[in-house]
Amino acid sequence: MAEDEKNKWLIFACVALGVFMSTLDSSIVNIALPYIMQDMGTGVETIQWVVVGYLLTISSLLLTFGRLSDIRGKRMVYTGGFLIFTAGSGLCAMAQTPLFLIISRVVQACGAAMLMACSPALIVDTFPVRERGKALGMVGAVVAAGLTAGPVAGGILLDLFSWRFIFYINIPIGIGAALAGSLILKNGQSDPGSLEPMDKTGSLLQAVSLVCLIVVLTHLNQWQFFSAKTMGFLLTFAMASLGFVWNETQTLYPLFDPALLKIRLFVLPVITSAILFGTLFVIVFMMPFFLVHPCGLSASATGLIMITPFILLFFISPVSGALYNRTGSRGPCSLGMTILALALFAFARIEPSSGMTAIVSYLALAGTGTALFVSPNNTAAMGAVPANRRGIASATVATARNLGMVIGVATAGLIFTGTFTSLNHGTPFQTYSSSVEPMFMAGFHRAMAAGAIMACLGSILSFLRGDDRPRVH
Repeated sequence: MAEDEKNKWLIFACVALGVFMSTLDSSIVNIALPYIMQDMGTGVETIQWVVVGYLLTISSLLLTFGRLSDIRGKRMVYTGGFLIFTAGSGLCAMAQTPLFLIISRVVQACGAAMLMACSPALIVDTFPVRERGKALGMVGAVVAAGLTAGPVAGGILLDLFSWRFIFYINIPIGIGAALAGSLILKNGQSDPGSLEPMDKTGSLLQAVSLVCLIVVLTHLNQWQFFSAKTMGFLLTFAMASLGFVWNETQTLYPLFDPALLKIRLFVLPVITSAILFGTLFVIVFMMPFFLVHPCGLSASATGLIMITPFILLFFISPVSGALYNRTGSRGPCSLGMTILALALFAFARIEPSSGMTAIVSYLALAGTGTALFVSPNNTAAMGAVPANRRGIASATVATARNLGMVIGVATAGLIFTGTFTSLNHGTPFQTYSSSVEPMFMAGFHRAMAAGAIMACLGSILSFLRGDDRPRVH
């Protein structure tokens, strides 16, 4: 019994290390975007692909790696993810052009997808029902720790060195994590898997559909809606999506189990998770530009301010995870989404002259709403599926989260760029000066307002999931 207890927490530590590394990288990169854009002499519509390419690759591959973990075992997928993520980080640090950096981020994202696909399933497999809410809440705290450390570490590295060091920092962490995972998971999740065949057609169709959708969102300002390129990508998206649905209903071993769509307490948490992270990443993507340009803050000061929502996530996530065990997910998730909507409405009216107190207060609201939502929502989704489908369910939850992030960044970039360009006589945003502040703020406000509307929809859907208080006998 004591040995089982020890192994349980060793596995948790291994999962926590992977979660920390991937979230640290995400938050560091967002802080660095204005500096990468300036160093490489490019614009927002290009530099957003450093984030979008990373998140889109993760979203496209999570179901594939989740299914692979069910087939071949979670240990192989998880430890391999550390190695690929580390190699991609090294390539990012050496990038000399935007294209090479974006491609390197895609490599890095392949490793991140392998880590993310397994993390919740490893926790649910390891901890008994009565401890899952607490354990996943603790994972939420680790997410918060990575997101909190990222802006601070990124700001310091940017002030002292250059943006390249935000990728170099991943290399020693990744190597150590791969070694630790290889040893620790021998004692626990070394399951051989089901050894069923992989649905390669489903994997390809899902990836094609997501890529086409995001390409349209990020290029709509340049191409216009009724252009041949836009129509071509939308048609391909529609055909690939229909093909994916048909394939999943026909194959004996589908990438995504259609039976999961019949589970209400799985489907609605997945949808609302995508909405929450879409709205959150409107803030995460746009705020560094607002703080660096109109507010005139340094990288380190920007980093310190951007840790605000994640500090709240650190303290509230374990509490909200435990709260699920008493109340279920409907109350905390509905309340959390509503609070996030209020924060976005506040940002839709903010000005550089509003002061740091207002900015930090609104970021704290966003962090509180996110922290109330995440742990209960994940626990509800993972607890609603059969044990033999937790790998694919875990990957589906992670796919929804990352797809929401992609759509949030792409939507914010689309609205901001479209507004700025139209008000600036067709000239897109590349360099900032006081003369373009009115156009900048108009684009910023509209992007935040769009995020607020998305959060209101998420609040309604969170409530509609019904009463899901856990019943442990």
